[in-house]
Amino acid sequence: MGLEYMKITGYYDGDFMKPIPGNPYEVMINPNSIKWNRKIHYNNQQPIGSSQASQKYKNTAIDELSFEIVIDCTGVVFPKRINMANEIKALEDIVYDYDGKIHRPNYVIVQWGSDLIFKSVLKSFNTTYTLFRPDGSPLRAKVALSFGEYVSPKKKSKEEKKESPDVTHLVEVVEGESLPQLSYKVWNSPFYYVQVAQYNGLNKFRNLKGGQQLLFPPITITDV
Repeated sequence: MGLEYMKITGYYDGDFMKPIPGNPYEVMINPNSIKWNRKIHYNNQQPIGSSQASQKYKNTAIDELSFEIVIDCTGVVFPKRINMANEIKALEDIVYDYDGKIHRPNYVIVQWGSDLIFKSVLKSFNTTYTLFRPDGSPLRAKVALSFGEYVSPKKKSKEEKKESPDVTHLVEVVEGESLPQLSYKVWNSPFYYVQVAQYNGLNKFRNLKGGQQLLFPPITITDV
């Protein structure tokens, strides 16, 4: 099996079903390293009577992928790819330039083999020229690229629906937890505890036992 190069493909749509015309941009030299950045955001809340702030989950940020590629137009790497302006333009057309058909830059898939397939949009495109001809025209450049993960609104809605109030949840009680606390944990609101108590045949004011399993039924806003 020969060497496989990273490819960068532009798409008209966020579902990544409609590739733009032309070939993907194939890098001339594969990156030496790739940084895949993930973050979780918390709200720092300090409970009354506590000297330390608690880390309350806020949201999970989008993944970010960043790496640096080298464009070498000396003819040593690819004898036919010796025009730096053409190389930069080909890459810009795919990831950076505004496309009037979709009124925005393209959506992008970064792919390297079968293990790295990153659906995204460009966040930054920084070029450093490092080698020049006697007339000043560039022969070699380092291009630092950063991409943010992109999930279409349709797909995101389906994923979020899995955590919505209209889905049944099985919850195991931790000793000391109350029904309003569990309601808040599952649905981000403490006000569904009455429905939970009724569904499980419980007195809503009684103490729960650690290890006890409760079903949190599908509900709607009108149930409150």
